[in-house]
Amino acid sequence: MKSRILDFKPELEKIIQNCEICHIAMVDQNNMPYVLPFNFGYGNDEIFLHSAQQGKKIDILKNNPQVCVAFSGDYELRYRDVEVACSYSWKYRSVLVYGKVEFITDMDQKVDALNFIMKNYSDRSFKYNDPAVKDVNCYKVVIDKMEGRAYGY
Repeated sequence: MKSRILDFKPELEKIIQNCEICHIAMVDQNNMPYVLPFNFGYGNDEIFLHSAQQGKKIDILKNNPQVCVAFSGDYELRYRDVEVACSYSWKYRSVLVYGKVEFITDMDQKVDALNFIMKNYSDRSFKYNDPAVKDVNCYKVVIDKMEGRAYGY
């Protein structure tokens, strides 16, 4: 069975919205790949992220803001013959997003970003105190390109 290319935006967005984490791939100053898992929010055609103010990923992203974001889910092990190892495979759905990170410094926009992130994990509304918002690093991935694949579905 061949994988199916997905390009219908609502289908891609549904896959993203069903994910709990994403993986962000970036390239450091030595042209070495660096990939990390993130919790995230999605809305307004942007991916919202947060982290500490300092660290290796912040240094990398400030130097080279180009990223690839991977989302995947709906995994299901399948096989044609339980006795034949080569007949085993995974059903899955996935999306790759290519874009550029932009750091968010405006306090109100940071709160909006945090709300997008929390909306992915809870139906509750949250209030944030000023020191917490000031001390967190919020950024967004402005999407240039989105592509998806499904296998077995």
